[in-house]
Amino acid sequence: MQDSVVPAFQLLLLRHARSGWALPGQSDFDRALDDVGFAEAELTAQSAADHRIRPDLILCSTAVRCRQTAEPLYRAFGEDIDIRYLDPLYTGPTTVYADLVEAHASRPSLMIIGHNPMIEELFRRILGEDRAAAALADAYPPAGMAVIDFAARPIAGKAWTATLSKFLVPALEEAEKG
Repeated sequence: MQDSVVPAFQLLLLRHARSGWALPGQSDFDRALDDVGFAEAELTAQSAADHRIRPDLILCSTAVRCRQTAEPLYRAFGEDIDIRYLDPLYTGPTTVYADLVEAHASRPSLMIIGHNPMIEELFRRILGEDRAAAALADAYPPAGMAVIDFAARPIAGKAWTATLSKFLVPALEEAEKG
């Protein structure tokens, strides 16, 4: 994990923070973060800022829990951060996530805020099963953010070459205090 080499493209994969179960009559789309989730989102945003991580563009699922995970990023990165909310990140399969990476690979960096299993599946696809398994204890954690550096810009139909430079996970003890 080197910080001195400037990657051709950097992808940040952020799984939404911990959310509560749907209330009676509430849709999955409208599920909100729970108290721990709000603290996790704040900790992840602050950790990204502390590591001087600031994406060129953020694509975020329109689901409530993802939008709530994105809110602290405005405070951490500044109000001028470009966040776009996309329904396909809620409704679509992993291929939608990969297509968005390819569509925005001309930028220096891209953050995607989305859902499991799509975030984890994309993470595994990019890094390969062995490297992904080594980075993940069990599964992609809530509010976990992978910083993935690409040696070349991802192009459709070509193999992607990338390495995991950082994996930021908020400390559960800190989130529970929050």
